[in-house]
Amino acid sequence: MKKLLIYGYCCLLFFFSFFSYLFIDPGLLYLRNFYTGFFSENRLVVIILYTLFICLFFLTYYLFIKLVRSEKLPLKQIFLLIVANVSILLFSYPAILSFDIFNYIATAKVAFFYHENPYIVMPYEFIGDPLLLFMHAANKVALYAPFWTLLSAIPHLLGFNNFLITLFNLKFFISLFYVAGAFLVWKISKNIYSVVLFALNPLIVIETLVSSHNDIVMMFFALCAFFFAFKKKFILALLFLFFSIFIKYATIVLLPIFIYMLIKYKSGEKIDQQNIFLIAAFLMFIVFLFSFLREEIYPWYAIWFLTFISFLPKKKNLVVLSTALSFGLLLRYVPFMFLGTYFGLTPLIKVCVTVIPVFIVLAWSLISKYAKKYN
Repeated sequence: MKKLLIYGYCCLLFFFSFFSYLFIDPGLLYLRNFYTGFFSENRLVVIILYTLFICLFFLTYYLFIKLVRSEKLPLKQIFLLIVANVSILLFSYPAILSFDIFNYIATAKVAFFYHENPYIVMPYEFIGDPLLLFMHAANKVALYAPFWTLLSAIPHLLGFNNFLITLFNLKFFISLFYVAGAFLVWKISKNIYSVVLFALNPLIVIETLVSSHNDIVMMFFALCAFFFAFKKKFILALLFLFFSIFIKYATIVLLPIFIYMLIKYKSGEKIDQQNIFLIAAFLMFIVFLFSFLREEIYPWYAIWFLTFISFLPKKKNLVVLSTALSFGLLLRYVPFMFLGTYFGLTPLIKVCVTVIPVFIVLAWSLISKYAKKYN
């Protein structure tokens, strides 16, 4: 049964990777031989397939959690699943759900190829650059903090100005932070369940290894900060926290936690790691909720609080609710896939598909609670 589940999961990864190429932009000259037009001509079929994939990912996630709780999934096999995630999804098409990876490439190109300041100069100013044919934010300056721009030089320079090499360099580069993040979850928690909650969560897997969002990089440095703080190495902890902040700014809300821990350690008091991660998850969830003030709540922002919830496996209700929210957030892509617009009914439907799974879980929990009480 376990071997069948693992093989089935690997097949699921492979087919989802293949499915991603149905979304290739017609303006992406580098992959024009793979363009089929299937997505735009068969929207209903595409959303059915996408929804089926998401359901299957969460089903396998649930089954892996069951195996861990029954102590039938050792750390070695979890590591192999993480390797399978990276190895297979590395070759997926990254712009199936978001075009952010093209923005990363464009920002790096402005800085390290054109030698201009990406916080002042916009990509569209370089008339004739092939990136302008398919990127969706050419009229914006760099959207991320300077440390991310500096890090993006690595995959850019190793790409030797070849778009496809740079693209997959960047995917691999971000994948390394996913693996390193999973390793840190294990080093801090020493709990296999926590590793599975983090590394096999479908939202984290898809948004990190397919869409290649840099949120995982921000969270990796945040985890490094906690790792050193728990070892009472606060200079290193604050250094890595600032690295995290200067990836995407969101983790600045964690600074009071480190100040609190420093005060506690100075006074000789013990720190409850579970409470620390609960507060961290809460703070990042608040930032997540208020992200609509900037543009909207994007699904990959959930990586911010899911990372810390993975350290709280004993908080069963919290784990279940966050999983339901992860499921709903991945369904937020469906309205646009079907309607082809971000306007009209799309925003309302996105809200509905996001919150309905959470409400269903809450309702089921209440019904179960009262059923046990009166039986």
